[in-house]
Amino acid sequence: MMRCKIFYYFLFFLLPLVSCKSSDKEREHHFSTDPNSIQSIKNAIKENPDSLMLKENLIEAYRNAGYYDSAISVANQELQKDSGSAYLWNIKASLYFENDDTLNAIKCLQHAINIYPLPDYLVALGTVYAEIKNKKSLAIADELLRSNKTKSGKDAYFIKGLYYNYVNQPQKAILNLDSCLHLDFTYMYAYREKAIALYSEMKYEEAIKVLKRAVTIQNNFDEGYYWLGKCYEKLNKKDEAIESYQNALLYDKNYTEAREALERLEGNKNKK
Repeated sequence: MMRCKIFYYFLFFLLPLVSCKSSDKEREHHFSTDPNSIQSIKNAIKENPDSLMLKENLIEAYRNAGYYDSAISVANQELQKDSGSAYLWNIKASLYFENDDTLNAIKCLQHAINIYPLPDYLVALGTVYAEIKNKKSLAIADELLRSNKTKSGKDAYFIKGLYYNYVNQPQKAILNLDSCLHLDFTYMYAYREKAIALYSEMKYEEAIKVLKRAVTIQNNFDEGYYWLGKCYEKLNKKDEAIESYQNALLYDKNYTEAREALERLEGNKNKK
């Protein structure tokens, strides 16, 4: 399974997007994601057909309701009016990625980058390439290092570390992830990837040290607790594993893998 939360971390540009430019009338609208709300947004758009903010609200409402085809359709309508908007291509990329359409997400990101090579877009594209084991991720990382190591170096090293984890070269992964953490010790996903690399080498105690540091820095890091649980399981420390999975679910109640692991362990424990 792709560790797709990374992508959301880099492409977290959905609503509210242009509120600083919106009118007072537009600001009056605050919507949830139920069908009635979607209809109310559509009604508001009829009153303000040129409001980009309301269109973005509609995209977000469809997205939160899981209606990705409808969300993408709205984005396409706006792109027909302004095909040179890197921002809209980026939104479309996010929708495709969340809907498990990686190839179209890549195409949209490439459109965005061709229009405006924002480092955040490059980082997102490099991350997706890394997750599908494409060496283009390394080329993007090198470009980020060349263009602005001070600003983008941590992301470049992270992309390299992620790629090497996916192609099962844990030592190279750890080397690059350490470089990332040297530049930014709060980079949570780098801790996770380093722990995964150590886990793959059966260095569970070392992985636990990495993850404990991560959840100390950010105590709501759900994925850190999940991987702590996996490491404790390997060391046959079931009580610690159960507590770790519970912590993961405390911060993300929809964490399917953590819930399944917890149910399995608690079921086995009750059988004894």
